Amino acid sequence: MQTTDKTAKELYFEVKANPARKRFGFGKKAALVNIDIQKAYTRTDLFKTAYENDPKQLDYVNELAAKFRKLGWPVVWTNVAYMDTAADAGIWGTRTDTPDSLQNIKFGSERSELDDRLILDRTTDVFYEKKMPSPFFETPLQSLLVWHQVDTIILTGGSTSGCIRAAGVDSLSRGYRTIIPEECVADKHESYHYANLTDLSLKYCDVREVNEVFTWLNSI
Repeated sequence: MQTTDKTAKELYFEVKANPARKRFGFGKKAALVNIDIQKAYTRTDLFKTAYENDPKQLDYVNELAAKFRKLGWPVVWTNVAYMDTAADAGIWGTRTDTPDSLQNIKFGSERSELDDRLILDRTTDVFYEKKMPSPFFETPLQSLLVWHQVDTIILTGGSTSGCIRAAGVDSLSRGYRTIIPEECVADKHESYHYANLTDLSLKYCDVREVNEVFTWLNSI
């Protein structure tokens, strides 16, 4: 095992400046999968569970969504919410039981709502409620991607170390080129955020600046 005195952030930018492996690259058609951009995780003024990395994150996500709609490509939004009894949270909901706990994000609660700053299109966008970290787990996402003949997935949302990581691993496992715009994901602590961006970029995904994704979309 290598050891270092560098921070996770320093290591990330070191890897970014000197990539050790080639990129998977963009494919022919993509889906935008926006993971749990809901008030429990975005409204830092309301909830202790919320976090922010780039203050323009939601602006970038809205711009991505607009470009995807213009191309007629899938735009997917997920959120997490549970029954009053939390019986649908499984073992994931057993570690803590406080007002801020995961399983206490209830159906119809403010914590379960997508952020009001998001620009949604209820006529074209796809909305999935999920129970576990990965958006692929027990949702119709895979069927949607197959139907639309997608070969590339753009991931946004949070948290980087949780649901984004799970989505990245599952996406690669299903054969998709997976792109994470670094400004479009966030986590509770910069250490978790950058450590996972580093690991994802080395193994499972292309972590790119959002402007690179815009450039690709504009070229189509």
